[in-house]
Amino acid sequence: MAERSVLVTGGSGGLGGAVVASFVEAGWRVVVPQRGALPGSEPAADALVRVAADLTDPAGAARAVEAAAGEPAAPLRAVVNLVGGYASGGLVHETPVEEFERMLTLNLRPTYLATQAALPHLVAGGGAVVCVSARAAVAPFPGAAGYVTAKAAVLAFANAVAVEYRSRGVRCNTVLPSVIDTPANRAAQPTADHSRWVTPAEIAPVIRFLASADSAPTSGATVPVYGRA
Repeated sequence: MAERSVLVTGGSGGLGGAVVASFVEAGWRVVVPQRGALPGSEPAADALVRVAADLTDPAGAARAVEAAAGEPAAPLRAVVNLVGGYASGGLVHETPVEEFERMLTLNLRPTYLATQAALPHLVAGGGAVVCVSARAAVAPFPGAAGYVTAKAAVLAFANAVAVEYRSRGVRCNTVLPSVIDTPANRAAQPTADHSRWVTPAEIAPVIRFLASADSAPTSGATVPVYGRA
């Protein structure tokens, strides 16, 4: 039986599968929220729990956290925020505000709501929050102002959590990937040098380390996971 739980948002995505597998392998109870109906054919497993929840909605985020914190034998000790998405377009004067705000809703709002709902549980027993930003947050490129701003906001939010909760036994750190080698990214950039991209299997152990007691002295860190890109 697992003795600790982790909430992994975005656990069904390209990076999420590797992160979930890494935590399960390390003996964690992993709770993965996802939108829509849950797969009826997936076998039940004590180590992996899926819950239907819309993390852009406060009630959905609260439901996901309650599922993660609801096993007394495996209290919630970590939150990993992977939910996000990318969209490119024109320059700022060519980008509708609706598209700009969509990037904030997709990348920042779930991270805020899941973390906010989980913090009382983490304060009660100690733990860690890990957020995923992007290299674009510190090295912007043209044509994606909404994405760049949203990922920078995730980084700023994580740093705020680190400062506010350090004295309460909760750590918060952020990883910054470059382009992640996923099927979706390969399809979007078929002519790129994929060998230079960072793989989900390379990022997952870094995230697990930051969520674990092995990184106890570390909070407020910004960790580049660029691969060779």
